[in-house]
Amino acid sequence: MIVDTNVLVRVWAADDPVQSAAAEHRLRQAKQIYIANSSLCEFVWVARKVYRQTRADIAAAIQLLTSDPRVVIDLPAVTAGLEFLGAGGDFADGVIEFEGRKLGGEIFVTFDRHAAAIVSAQGRQCDLLASDPA
Repeated sequence: MIVDTNVLVRVWAADDPVQSAAAEHRLRQAKQIYIANSSLCEFVWVARKVYRQTRADIAAAIQLLTSDPRVVIDLPAVTAGLEFLGAGGDFADGVIEFEGRKLGGEIFVTFDRHAAAIVSAQGRQCDLLASDPA
């Protein structure tokens, strides 16, 4: 079964008794649970913006949601996202940078100073674009 972000959120937040119970029931029935990188990126956004969770709490939630042996994820990409999150950056930026390198890209190009600093600190090439070109 491929899990949509809203199912992950309902299981994690448990703030809607009907939907949370339905999501938990369906997950218990699954032989395998496939979670796409994009679903985890959306999950992080919802957890930060809607539920106002800390980066540490979100990292713990991702680890809990993906710890079931039936869960299939792109572990290297998720790990890259968690590393970015742990460094104070955005989970999605870590996943994007990882996936881009996996596709053959060598230089991460961004306007985001913090993301650029994280990539550079990890010893990879990064091009920080000026937000106000001179």
